[in-house]
Amino acid sequence: MAISRATKTLKVQVLTKELESSTSAIIGTFKGLTASKDFDLRKTVRAAGGSYHVVKNKLAAKASQGSKIEAALQGLKGVSSVAYTSGDPVALAKALSAWVKDNSEFSFKLGIVDGKLITVEEITALATMPGKEELFSKLLFLIQSPAQRLATVINATGRDLAVVINQAVEKEKFSGGAAPAPSTAAPAEEAAPVAEPEVAAAHVEQAAAEVQPENGTASQAGEAANTEPAEG
Repeated sequence: MAISRATKTLKVQVLTKELESSTSAIIGTFKGLTASKDFDLRKTVRAAGGSYHVVKNKLAAKASQGSKIEAALQGLKGVSSVAYTSGDPVALAKALSAWVKDNSEFSFKLGIVDGKLITVEEITALATMPGKEELFSKLLFLIQSPAQRLATVINATGRDLAVVINQAVEKEKFSGGAAPAPSTAAPAEEAAPVAEPEVAAAHVEQAAAEVQPENGTASQAGEAANTEPAEG
């Protein structure tokens, strides 16, 4: 049954709207695919964040014009289907590759990722790569790892310092260590007043020494005065 021009136009418009935001696609073909397997395939593609359509080659070529997957949908031959996504191309490739292993009725033609055409072998290789979420998780781990290590070191240093200070306090190491500066100055201040009595004592002794000869002379004069009358 021939498809009318209006129906073709409508299908092109619908497909164009769906493809315009797509960044990656995998084109496949199939033979003898049952309805139940077709349903399972569509479910697999949706679970990977994509959409799936069996397309007419000319309609696909027209609908994809101006999109990022246009190059993959030009000049197709035979039966064609397209699984496309605006999300992670690795997730889509993984899902389809796993499904194809158990369903030989389906095979790949080619693929496209961000405007770059890839072969069937490259689709298989793409399926072995880590997905965006896995890459982001690894990158986030690498970014956070130095910060976590730094925080651990800082926390450990703080704990160790607290332990050392606590042990020093318990051993009363701070009680004798805080007084050296005042203790060195204290003897100097105390020495000044002590030196003054010693000097005063020296002056007293010197004065006494100077006074003793005079006292001695006076004593001798007194004794002479006392003895003179006895002689008279």
